[in-house]
Amino acid sequence: MNIIKNDNKYGKFLREIKERIYRSQYDALKAVNKELISLYWDIGRGVIEKQKLFGWGKSVVEKLAEDLQKEFPGIQGFSKDNIWRMRKFYLNYVNNLKLAPVVQEISWAKNVVILESCKNDLERELKGSHLINSARD
Repeated sequence: MNIIKNDNKYGKFLREIKERIYRSQYDALKAVNKELISLYWDIGRGVIEKQKLFGWGKSVVEKLAEDLQKEFPGIQGFSKDNIWRMRKFYLNYVNNLKLAPVVQEISWAKNVVILESCKNDLERELKGSHLINSARD
């Protein structure tokens, strides 16, 4: 092997590759998160729309959770409590053009914290902006 461990050129090359790998991992995680948030938004919207359209009550959430957990046993996130959160998530942001794009950049766990701890849009906006900025640092 002709590469010397102390070779500065190789060390620089290795650092560049590692930085690229970390960047790719981060970008992939962001893409997965965005898709998950979009999925949860759609589920929340769907529950709201079907409840209004068909007059379904609370039991639809329990039935949906049960059926989704059977169909996707290895995927977490489809508990009845989480589906209620999806519904609340949609309701809280559907008419808020300022916050709706912000929450797509935050993980679901952090969105849940915001939903459950903030009482109004201003609190949600401040907390969401803080979480986004701290994630970028």
